[in-house]
Amino acid sequence: MLFNSLTFLIFFVVVMAAHRAPLSWTTKKLNLLLASYLFYAAWNPPFVLLIFLSTGVDWVVARRLARVGDLRARRGLLGLSLAVNLGMLGFFKYGSFLLENFVALLAAFGVSYRPAAPDIVLPVGISFYTFQTLSYTIDVYRGVQRPRYSLLDFALYVSFFPQLVAGPIVRSGDFLPQCAKDRRPGADDLGWGLALLTLGLFQKTVLADGLLALVSDQVFRAWETVGVRDAWTGTLAFSCQIFFDFAGYSTCAVGIGRCLGFRIPENFRGPYGAIGFSDFWRRWHVSLSSWLRDYLYISLGGSRRGRVRTYANLMTTMLLGGLWHGASWRFVAWGGFHGLLLIAERGLRRVFGGSWALHWPALRPVGAVVTFLLVTIAWVPFRADSFAATFRLLRVMLGTTVGGETVLGGQYVLMVAVTAALLVIVHATTRDVPLGRTVARLPWWARGIALGLLLFGILLAPGERSAFIYFQF
Repeated sequence: MLFNSLTFLIFFVVVMAAHRAPLSWTTKKLNLLLASYLFYAAWNPPFVLLIFLSTGVDWVVARRLARVGDLRARRGLLGLSLAVNLGMLGFFKYGSFLLENFVALLAAFGVSYRPAAPDIVLPVGISFYTFQTLSYTIDVYRGVQRPRYSLLDFALYVSFFPQLVAGPIVRSGDFLPQCAKDRRPGADDLGWGLALLTLGLFQKTVLADGLLALVSDQVFRAWETVGVRDAWTGTLAFSCQIFFDFAGYSTCAVGIGRCLGFRIPENFRGPYGAIGFSDFWRRWHVSLSSWLRDYLYISLGGSRRGRVRTYANLMTTMLLGGLWHGASWRFVAWGGFHGLLLIAERGLRRVFGGSWALHWPALRPVGAVVTFLLVTIAWVPFRADSFAATFRLLRVMLGTTVGGETVLGGQYVLMVAVTAALLVIVHATTRDVPLGRTVARLPWWARGIALGLLLFGILLAPGERSAFIYFQF
């Protein structure tokens, strides 16, 4: 069930009507839980059982952790949670990938092995809700969170439909306290929530799908023949497209949650205005980058065990972060490239001292542009369909391969250049200003006109309603 569909609109109206009805808070939470399961079952009903299993195991494990003091037993309980959740994620998301690589490894040693195709279907959103429920168990194990004794509250936390299939990955400490008392959204909550939903749908349907997807798809399909101008244009188009697509989903999720009285943390904070790559990862997909930092990087030792170990921990975290995005070596390469950028940035800080680009105002625009261009180059293996396409496009973009055909009209090149420039400028100038504060500064009539234009654009958006890019992860 896509946010940008008539089916979801009907579903949302029904859920809102039930949530605002004069019912007990427990009944309202139960309604939200059932609605969330229905929302997920719209893709593939049997996969709801995986959410049931993950929810049940982690709820029981957390309760047991609160009563067990023996360290070995506590580690065993945590291991059970990790085995169940990561086992499901590994089988459904990486089963085929591991089998393919095992066959390739045998072939390298001259062994021919042709197993039956596993034909594994990837459950939508499994990467997101797996990490979400795991964070709860790990927090209870660490003593950061106390176990919740309401199975209804915990089940709603795991499956809350606005952010179930593509995030943000919400921490239990942010969500579960909100389940304690009736969430009665007022007029301000409803108005701001609907405005965010409208903005998110505009980002997805008009900007990502209507303007940018056509350009990026055309270039990446013609990767064997495109020249330098079109290679850069297509890659810039995808860089903007993936932001508008994923930020659009996250904005919708925050808006829908607000309409229901729940606060979901923001997932993007002006990432293309970042100065440096650690700054970028503090602003892009914040819920995932902070999850990887808190539960992987720090667990590996973080920066506490010397420079070499810090670099190894950074690279390991980014490689696994890349693999989280998809079962392909291209995603690993994407994560590895970001790992190299983070390591290089740390090396520069040792030479120049601290965040030098932030202290010298004249260097900030240069730092933002360089960061954006390198992040854009890194998107090539993320978007390309193969390493052959990746290497060819990178050679063309970097000028080591000349020639090529023109596949894009000049109007598309201009449109992408203007869109990318405006996006970087907006992010750079509002990087530390929350969206709500920016909107609040506008007069009421300006807000009304802006909202009307967004709605008008959504209604006129051409083409089919496509799924959000991060649904595949």
